[in-house]
Amino acid sequence: MSARRVIGSEHIEDARQRGRIVFEILPGDIVTSLARETAVRIGMTLMDGPIEKPAHPVTDGNTALRRGLYRRSPKWVAPRAASATKARRLRKLALVGAGGVGANIAHLAANLDIADEIVLFDITPGVAEAAAMDLNHASGITGTRARCSGGQNLALVSGADVIVVTAGRARAPGMTRADLIDVNTRVIRSTADVIKTQAPDAIVIVVTNPLDEMTVEMLRATGFPRNRVLGMAGTLDSSRFRNALAVAANVTPADVSAIALGSHGDEMAPITSHARIKGRPLSVFLSEAQIATCVKDAITGGGQVVALKKTGSATVAPAHSSIELIDHIRGAKTGPVPVSVMLEGEFGITDVVLGVPAHLGAQGLVVVDEIKLTDSETTALHAAAEAIRARLGL
Repeated sequence: MSARRVIGSEHIEDARQRGRIVFEILPGDIVTSLARETAVRIGMTLMDGPIEKPAHPVTDGNTALRRGLYRRSPKWVAPRAASATKARRLRKLALVGAGGVGANIAHLAANLDIADEIVLFDITPGVAEAAAMDLNHASGITGTRARCSGGQNLALVSGADVIVVTAGRARAPGMTRADLIDVNTRVIRSTADVIKTQAPDAIVIVVTNPLDEMTVEMLRATGFPRNRVLGMAGTLDSSRFRNALAVAANVTPADVSAIALGSHGDEMAPITSHARIKGRPLSVFLSEAQIATCVKDAITGGGQVVALKKTGSATVAPAHSSIELIDHIRGAKTGPVPVSVMLEGEFGITDVVLGVPAHLGAQGLVVVDEIKLTDSETTALHAAAEAIRARLGL
């Protein structure tokens, strides 16, 4: 007899990504309540099995021969093969800030060939132009179709589908993200003034720190609806959390499923109740102390990089995290992804930007995924919201 399975929400999500609309429940399987809630939410049918498989059609020899001869006829035209849904290719991706994060995003976007045109802006003379030229030189090897350009004129963002804003002062050792509010607010407001006139239909992804607060400022200054102003935070924080768990459990990061919500800072809320290693709860592999250490590593990961670099902050991981959001926007990836958005009652929180799981699409935010949290996780999420409100004087 086969071993009993525990069916969790991750199995339902995986089945959906494989294009299934029915999930077979075999005798003895245990289905969690969260899995059932997920199935209802995404419209998947849970069906008791074993489901009888249709009999394989058997064609007699005469019919097979007749069909073969027919296909040899010059009048026969092969039916068009069904094409899989393709990810949308961006017409124009604009990067405001060509420093470490911006340049790395451009590099990844060019290698992945996700846009016809990639433009970089930077206030430092020559920086954006040099990065663009360097990427174009690499195209002789990569073969990418994307063409890159750069300059000091922010009007370069004109007509962009997606704009990623990384410009602003980076942290120095000993600084918190909140210490950057005043100086980077000015950067965000001046950038927003150009975006709302030159690219009024763009989706804006904010990377500038303090990220949640700057996403609020971008929303205010552009006047864009909440679905088109997103903050890149949860993808990065979740990646750091998954890495810490993988190291502690001595597995590969691909074996780990975990998310971090809340603010991109000290009030971050790594969600341990939904975290899984090889599909099983963290407690199967790690002690309470180890889990607590992984949570701390996720929260302090950015600061650890700053302390080592001394003259800047992380660049590679934030760039990959930004690309993940872009991939969800253009349909290359599906399912919920942690992202900072303005909340309108979700999780009982209103009028503040916070990292939450959400579905993204061609118009940006589609819907916030209100997953079930423990009481302590809900409290942490609300505490993060209040901390952001306090820092912005709301």
